[in-house]
Amino acid sequence: MVSVTLFVEGEEAMLALGAQLAALTEGRGTLYLHGDLGAGKTTLSRGIIRGLGHVGSVKSPTFTLVEPYEIGPLKVFHFDLYRLADPEELEFMGIRDYFEDDALCLVEWPQRGAGVLPKADLDITIAAQAGGRSLCLQPQGARGERWCAALARVC
Repeated sequence: MVSVTLFVEGEEAMLALGAQLAALTEGRGTLYLHGDLGAGKTTLSRGIIRGLGHVGSVKSPTFTLVEPYEIGPLKVFHFDLYRLADPEELEFMGIRDYFEDDALCLVEWPQRGAGVLPKADLDITIAAQAGGRSLCLQPQGARGERWCAALARVC
């Protein structure tokens, strides 16, 4: 599986990339978002959620662990596991119910749920660089490969 590396400059570019990802996913699949605090994980998630048609605010689910969005027929679940103390806590919240075939799950800090979370379609690692952010997109299956191939053609 071939990864794709992209460089974005500024918040607007990150939101635009999120909108591109939204179009590619069509509101289905699982994306894991890796990166240090302030790397841009929530900004990218905001771009994806707005790209699917959500017009309200998109806040970080740091304290709630998950923010659900219903956008027409689409179900999107935005997770932030930064404050998760133990991956087993996810079992108590019924984590597996969120990862349905007809939903999109965006998971920040997925390493905190290791052993409990299902496999991602796409791992995205965001790192700060001079003048912007570097994003490495690593597909974890056929769906992720299609998304990366499409992004490689347009970016």
